[in-house]
Amino acid sequence: MREIRVDLAAIVENYRSLKALCAPAQVMAIVKANAYGHGQIEVARALQDAGVDALGVADLAEAFTLRLAGIESRVMCWILNPTDDFALAVEQKIELGVSSFEVLEKALATNSPILHIKVDTGLGRNGFAESEWEQVFEALSGKSVGIFSHLANTSTEDDLEQQRQFEQAIELANSFGVKITQRHLSASAGALQYPQMRYDMVRCGIAVYGLNPFEDRGIEEYSLRPAMRVSARVANVKRVPAGQGVSYGYRYVTENETNLALVPFGYFEGIPRVSVGAKVLIAGEQYPVVGRVAMDQFVVDVGADQVVIGDEVVIFGDAAKGEPTAEALGESSGSINYEIVTRIGGRAQRVFE
Repeated sequence: MREIRVDLAAIVENYRSLKALCAPAQVMAIVKANAYGHGQIEVARALQDAGVDALGVADLAEAFTLRLAGIESRVMCWILNPTDDFALAVEQKIELGVSSFEVLEKALATNSPILHIKVDTGLGRNGFAESEWEQVFEALSGKSVGIFSHLANTSTEDDLEQQRQFEQAIELANSFGVKITQRHLSASAGALQYPQMRYDMVRCGIAVYGLNPFEDRGIEEYSLRPAMRVSARVANVKRVPAGQGVSYGYRYVTENETNLALVPFGYFEGIPRVSVGAKVLIAGEQYPVVGRVAMDQFVVDVGADQVVIGDEVVIFGDAAKGEPTAEALGESSGSINYEIVTRIGGRAQRVFE
């Protein structure tokens, strides 16, 4: 009735395309947030089999999950708390992204083998502030660490300024005798857009899954294809007269006599309740989702067409196949494809191929 089909081969192909594009830089594949909704363990195994350079997750819980599943590839995480189990992180060979003195003290006390120091170059989130750089690099004098930051993707001018600050941080670290083992600044958008910002490694998340990291340009020039296809089956069809209100609040009222198809996929499964103007694919035609999305279902106006119970409804997939996209569904709700794919699930069955 509800299916999320994940093409692991597409993910591997996307990763290899990114590797070829970014060479000689390494590519860390980000599998945080259940691999952006695609299935963390299954995706990590496929990428490990493909020889992934490294895997990235947000926190230690996600990192330990990978190790418990038998993933032996490099794993890095970067949202840490001083109360985290650093001894277990050392035992499990987890690489740590450090952004505070409290975490740095604990990590050094447990002899964490590989640390990556995050410097805030302008995003204003995690990372050591510029005023703290001298103190942190002085504490690390003579030690070997990685150094990284994250672009805000606000404008080319802002991104270039962040790169300038990143270079400044590297120069300062060198002046204190810190041995930098790996430099990484760019995530998916930066890796695609700025060859000069690839350094020793890039961290690619959304692009690994074949989705667009940009809001103002396409990615047709890159060899990437969406790995997730979400579908359901029509559960009911009814003929209604003109003037029929549809779903809660009658946000949509039919202008003419028409056929309405009911699709058992609601906001519990991750379809945004506030979505307006989304379309789905049924029997080769795209039709509008009408009325308010409910917890378990939404309604499609198929006009005079003869849709029947059991017909497949493609909610999003690959534009190259004429299917609606995660980007379009995100736009219909004032959101982005990242949020769509990471929230998708509920009662839908995941199928890996």
